[in-house]
Amino acid sequence: MTDMTIRRISDDDFEEWSTLFAAYREFYRLAPDPAVVDRVWGWLVDNDHEVDAFVAEVEGRLVGFAHFRPFSRPSTGTVGLYLDDLFASPDVRGTGVGRALVDAVTAVAQRDGRSVVRWITAEDNTTARRLYDSLAQATRWVTYDRIPNPA
Repeated sequence: MTDMTIRRISDDDFEEWSTLFAAYREFYRLAPDPAVVDRVWGWLVDNDHEVDAFVAEVEGRLVGFAHFRPFSRPSTGTVGLYLDDLFASPDVRGTGVGRALVDAVTAVAQRDGRSVVRWITAEDNTTARRLYDSLAQATRWVTYDRIPNPA
């Protein structure tokens, strides 16, 4: 897609980003929650918060985003870049939006001397996994989540 622009998120992007973020959350079967949307937006536009974002824009319309942040890697004594969320609007999938966003995050990692760009996806997300398999090496690691009991 030649007329696509990848850029840092800006204050003016809230309406379009929030629509995309809602679609992302729906894809992963997360309940709508305006408080989460507002909280994450606050992180993205706060220069002092660790989470950053790129957006993909085509013909003046946001069509995708990537949220990312640094993470310490004690086992290697390095810092990596974690790609938390990647989303492309269904009408532009297969046009290079996801690849361009991952490439932009990778360029930040290279610029900042990060040791790796890491991300996870759902095992059954076959569309995304085709892209990811062309960009990176799948690891042997299995992910676990343990939810702490509220105090």
